[in-house]
Amino acid sequence: MILLLADLARLARSGYVMAREGVLSLVPSGAVPPPARPLLHIARLIARPDAGSRAARLSAALGRLGPSYVKLGQFLATRPDVVGTTVARDLEVLQDRMPPFGQDIAEAMVAEALDRPLSSAFAAFGPAVAAASIAEVHQAQVPDGAGTFRTVAVKVLRPDIEHRFRSDMASFRRLAAFAERNSPEARRLRLEAVVETLARSVSMEMDLRLEAAAYAELKENTKDDAEIYVPAVDWDRSGREVLTTEWIEGIKLSDRTALEAAGHDLKALARIVMQSFLRQAMRDGFFHADMHPGNLFVDAQGRLAVVDCGIMGRLGVKERRFLAEILYGFITRDWRRTAQVHFDAGYVPMHHSVEDFSLAIRAIGEPIHSRSAEQISMAKLLSLLLEVTALFDMKTRPELVLLQKTMVVVEGVARSLDPQLNMWTTSAPVVEDWIARNLGPVGRLQEAGAGLGEVGSFVADVPALLTRAGRVVTQLDEATRSGLSLSPETLEGIGRAEARRAFWGNAALWVIALALLILALK
Repeated sequence: MILLLADLARLARSGYVMAREGVLSLVPSGAVPPPARPLLHIARLIARPDAGSRAARLSAALGRLGPSYVKLGQFLATRPDVVGTTVARDLEVLQDRMPPFGQDIAEAMVAEALDRPLSSAFAAFGPAVAAASIAEVHQAQVPDGAGTFRTVAVKVLRPDIEHRFRSDMASFRRLAAFAERNSPEARRLRLEAVVETLARSVSMEMDLRLEAAAYAELKENTKDDAEIYVPAVDWDRSGREVLTTEWIEGIKLSDRTALEAAGHDLKALARIVMQSFLRQAMRDGFFHADMHPGNLFVDAQGRLAVVDCGIMGRLGVKERRFLAEILYGFITRDWRRTAQVHFDAGYVPMHHSVEDFSLAIRAIGEPIHSRSAEQISMAKLLSLLLEVTALFDMKTRPELVLLQKTMVVVEGVARSLDPQLNMWTTSAPVVEDWIARNLGPVGRLQEAGAGLGEVGSFVADVPALLTRAGRVVTQLDEATRSGLSLSPETLEGIGRAEARRAFWGNAALWVIALALLILALK
């Protein structure tokens, strides 16, 4: 109960910060229920008179609330159809234009992390060129051994960021657990598992050694893709709190005016964004999971350059097959097949009807099929999907949460470049190629070969398994021949548990006795 009160206090503080920074003052009275309007009036009274523009208010409020809230703002910045074009534009300030934490602090952190003076690692170390919720990036120069210098990007973690994030996530965990204990809908959505999945992904983002490894793996996976480029890692100048990579000269994908002035084809770029993500997810099972416009550049060759590999997602073969089948079913309007895939994957309980679920999938798919992204209301679509999944007892799949979130972000980025983009026709070549390679004749032969290999491995291990089984039977016979005995540590643990139970039982009896005595005296 104490923990819950602390979490409620944290939520109350969030509301106060939003009110104080003037964010709640932007909400019109008619948009809130009548019982909440007095609270909105109070929020306007306590708002700072110098709150500034809408963007300044959102940036200040989310910045004060911590990295978890800033991440939420970054996500909403890519969804103008959900929060509105104006708010989405205001939230873009959170992507890479947060206030830097100071040149002196950054230089000291780099020197400490690399365990050598800054001057011996870099010939020049410039001020921050981008600052986000978790880290900031500096441009620096390093000698290349030929008497010249090359430009690099140096990413430095914000001071004390891990403590602040752990505090937020601990509160989210307790609130999710409370919700699951008291709400069947929360249990169906598996809020605790969702929070844990998101916590792990962002915790990995705060260890820059893991990000360096992610860069290397993504670069290896995409080395033959002509339309995407991943910068190389400078391993000698990287560590847990510092990451040095190749500097990318290019135009940010969010700068539409500059892209047009440079002569880039925006429709082609929208296609590249969508298809490159699908190739990463389906072909490689390892995808960039933070593809907002601040992390995407277009270089002089017209390639999509990807930076900031702090949050990455993985999909197993089963999840990739499920994704391919679902997308292919929507593309071909084969609703029966799409529904059956949900049952085969175990996502829908077997006591439901495939035909009924097929009808529900059709209700979602038909309105959006063959329409441009401009005509699709993602808010309405997600609302309908939530109603359908609740109707058929579908539980949230933690391994797919990051994929679903990234797909929404990628679609939002592609839509900003080409409002007429049809995501289904754009996805079709990648999906069909994956299906041909993995579910066609060649894929079936490879699957059969892998199965034979597993059978062979099992047969080879049978003698060792039989030997271990015989040893276990012998030990069990010796242990039970004179009666089952417990170790001293086990007996001591049982004694402590019984003592605790007896203490609380006696305490409860004394409380009851005192209560009866008080009633009798009254």
